[in-house]
Amino acid sequence: MKNQTQMLNASFDEQIAQAKVKETIGIGFPQINGSFDIKYFIDIPTTVLPNFVSPAVYGGLVQAGVAPYDPLKMSPDGYPPLEAKFGTKYQAAAGVDLSQIVFSSDYLVGLQATKTFLELTRKATQRTRIEISVAVSKAYYTVLVNHERMNLIDANIVRIKKLMDDTKALNENGFVEKIDVDRITVAHNNLLVEKEKIQRLLDLTTSLLKFQMGMDQFATLALTDKLADIKLSSEITADKIDYSKRVEYSLMQTQKNILQLQLKRNKMGYLPTMILYGNASASALRNEFDIFDTKKSWYPTVLVGARIGVPIFDGLQKNYRIQQSKIDLLKAENNLKMVQQSIDFELASSKTILQNASASLEIQKKNIELAEEIYKTSKLKYEQGVGSNLEVMNAETSLKEAQTNYFSALFDALVAKVDYDKANGNIK
Repeated sequence: MKNQTQMLNASFDEQIAQAKVKETIGIGFPQINGSFDIKYFIDIPTTVLPNFVSPAVYGGLVQAGVAPYDPLKMSPDGYPPLEAKFGTKYQAAAGVDLSQIVFSSDYLVGLQATKTFLELTRKATQRTRIEISVAVSKAYYTVLVNHERMNLIDANIVRIKKLMDDTKALNENGFVEKIDVDRITVAHNNLLVEKEKIQRLLDLTTSLLKFQMGMDQFATLALTDKLADIKLSSEITADKIDYSKRVEYSLMQTQKNILQLQLKRNKMGYLPTMILYGNASASALRNEFDIFDTKKSWYPTVLVGARIGVPIFDGLQKNYRIQQSKIDLLKAENNLKMVQQSIDFELASSKTILQNASASLEIQKKNIELAEEIYKTSKLKYEQGVGSNLEVMNAETSLKEAQTNYFSALFDALVAKVDYDKANGNIK
């Protein structure tokens, strides 16, 4: 769980959700922003003012060339307007803004939603953990079964090798024909080839297990469990389940809770919002670039205020959003029912499969015991001269087939056990 890539990503998603909750909480804290602005006017803007100078004085100004004379700029009363440039070439302003949410339905509901989202992420992490546990368990059992197959084929090779050596000795002494030796040699060679195949399959399944675990493919992996240590006698009695034990159902419930909060948010959208704000700033006005000269004045401005926003009419948008949220909740209810039905089916299906697999395994255990007994009897008869070599080889073939069927049934039973435990919500 500390190395598997999917699990690491799920853990990262959970950390992101935790940071998202803190980010949303931060919206409700005071928001403080500073600013500094400096301007240089290459050409100071001109302001046109109503004429408040008498005609005589204005005429003197025209004659002196101070004020322009332009008939096109004459005002309706016959006097030209005054054009003036106010301001300085350099202007600077520095200030601090502060705002604080007093009441906002979006913020209050959003805060609840982020906490629910964090819960959803944690359950998604749990689901990933369960999926990894199931995958690793099945891969682990596969390696165990192949280990057992390897041990058994080694025992088969030892047994057939002894039979081959004994038959060769009998042939050399004239008690059996060479065809008997050839027949056993073929069986021995087939076992050697089969062992190589099982070894390659064992290496492959071990690599798969490393992959499922997030383990380095070049690392050494040694399994400590034995098949004999695994108990398959699960209590196959569950017909009903506490749905809350299944993370899929819990996830769907959490998603429904998020939709309920969405409906609540849309309904509260009709409530007013209130924000307090304040600003403190100072301006510097200069004709020379000496903005930071501490001997010259900065002109302060300080204000506080409150803003209340009241929704009056939005073209019924909120009403239709509320209708959509209600329908989404109805869909969530249907999804919950669908998940329940899916869990019920999965439980019933896994129960039947496990029962069949367990019954098949018991039969294959008995078959392998019978095949071993038949082989021993055939070999004993052959050694005593009352049986044929062909009878021994037939018994050997039947034993190998019984072993193959046994391991197939064993693997099916192990996988069925994992699926049944998952269906019951026993894998956490």
